[in-house]
Amino acid sequence: GLLSVIHRLKGSPEQELRIVLLGLDNAGKTTLLKRLASEEVSTITPTQGFNIKSVHSHGFKLNVWDIGGQRSIRPYWKKYLGSTDLLIYVIDSADQKRFEETGQELAELTEEETLTGVPLLVFANKQDLVTAAPAAEIAEGLSLHTYRDREWQIQACSALSGEGVQDGMNWISSQIMNRKK
Repeated sequence: GLLSVIHRLKGSPEQELRIVLLGLDNAGKTTLLKRLASEEVSTITPTQGFNIKSVHSHGFKLNVWDIGGQRSIRPYWKKYLGSTDLLIYVIDSADQKRFEETGQELAELTEEETLTGVPLLVFANKQDLVTAAPAAEIAEGLSLHTYRDREWQIQACSALSGEGVQDGMNWISSQIMNRKK
């Protein structure tokens, strides 16, 4: 009837995906989320708890959960991982003193049963800073090459300027398309 004609004209309904955005405090998660949502990024305050935004990208509705990264909040990360389609982990590339800490947190996350096989996008953020480590160096330090149970990608970016962010979103899109096949 009329409904099927409208559906054909409109195309298929948007597929919704659940993305969890994690990383240590001050890594740039909220700035990245605001950049993805095409919002102003000049004034960002630390996330107490979580933010949720729906972002439309490549014909998909991405429900992105940005969860605070303070040490006191991290034990609660596990409660948000159910039904996750993709994990985005954000690293402050210029804060080399915390690379070991962020690496431990990421390793623990990827061992979570609820994230088995879930694709991982690591944004090596703050590449606009002169002290930023290159993404390849960070990938090596995180031993990403040992992750055999999931697709992963590291993407150099600056959430502040937006550089590299779209490349990460393109990788997410390719992951979605590959899963549909």
